Amino acid sequence: MPSDVEYSPVGEALGLRDYWLYVWLRRAAVIAAHVTGLGLTLLISLLSRPGTSLFSWHPVCMSVAYCLCMTEGILLFSAEGSPFCFKSRKCKVRLHWFCQALVLIAAATGLGFMLASKNVSELPHLVTWHSWLGISTLAATVLQAACGICMIFPKLLPLSSPLKLKLYHATCGLVVYLLATVTVVSAMFSDWFQATVKGVAWWGFLLLPLFPALVVMNQITNAHLPRKKITR
Repeated sequence: MPSDVEYSPVGEALGLRDYWLYVWLRRAAVIAAHVTGLGLTLLISLLSRPGTSLFSWHPVCMSVAYCLCMTEGILLFSAEGSPFCFKSRKCKVRLHWFCQALVLIAAATGLGFMLASKNVSELPHLVTWHSWLGISTLAATVLQAACGICMIFPKLLPLSSPLKLKLYHATCGLVVYLLATVTVVSAMFSDWFQATVKGVAWWGFLLLPLFPALVVMNQITNAHLPRKKITR
């Protein structure tokens, strides 16, 4: 029995009158998301002063993993404003895998520095909401990577339609990215961050991770949102 669901970008339903405005707004949003992810990573790295302590490497590694690599690994599939828009689909998939591998390496390294810092300071582990969210995000990232492997080897999962596997992978990826965004935001409520950044600047940092998350959410839902076929 044929499926009653098709996968089509939401933007295809837009009228010609608003087409160019829609394209340029999306292009500007994607470019701004690239700049925001890179800028947030650089700012956190500067604030952390890497090398001054074991803990100082933790924010650096985690921001590189989730604010930069994961964001770029998803946005490279965007047709608007992506520096890789001229690449083939096969090349984009390879770049996506490379970025996600960097996410796992950087996140595991950041976790290692945090564990080492806690052990040296003889402080307890997993006592804050941020730590629990961080562990959950890392576990979800590993599971999403396993789902990505199944995308390359679809026979590993007994699914009848490759489109379903693609939809599951995109949906789980969105959940992981949103979970990572919540984890990054929760880090800004930590004692270290509030002692480092204060006043209006703190509110600015709090809002920065939300913009790339909105762009990523819009990209994934537009590309993979199921829509009922219209029968006449």
